Amino acid sequence: MNSNIQALHPVASASRRGIEQTAGQTGQGNSFATELKEALNRVSEAEHASNMKTEMLAQGKIDNLHDVMITAQKANITVETAVQIQQKVIDTYNEMMRMQV
Repeated sequence: MNSNIQALHPVASASRRGIEQTAGQTGQGNSFATELKEALNRVSEAEHASNMKTEMLAQGKIDNLHDVMITAQKANITVETAVQIQQKVIDTYNEMMRMQV
């Protein structure tokens, strides 16, 4: 799953200029692009930590199976939440596109 998260990074950086220009017009401190990038980084970090602990368990470097399982479950919940938020954003976008002006 880690490759899916990394695949989003080039898309975010390619469209960053347009998003930052739009956000800069509103005068807010943190732009939407910055918040989105930070959220995706947190998802990626959680998944990376889970992968590292799983590898360490397989290599016999750590013995705490509970910690590995908890870390894996946290990463799973984080990814699931990101996917659900993505779906809600897409649904909202589609609903807005159906509105008549």
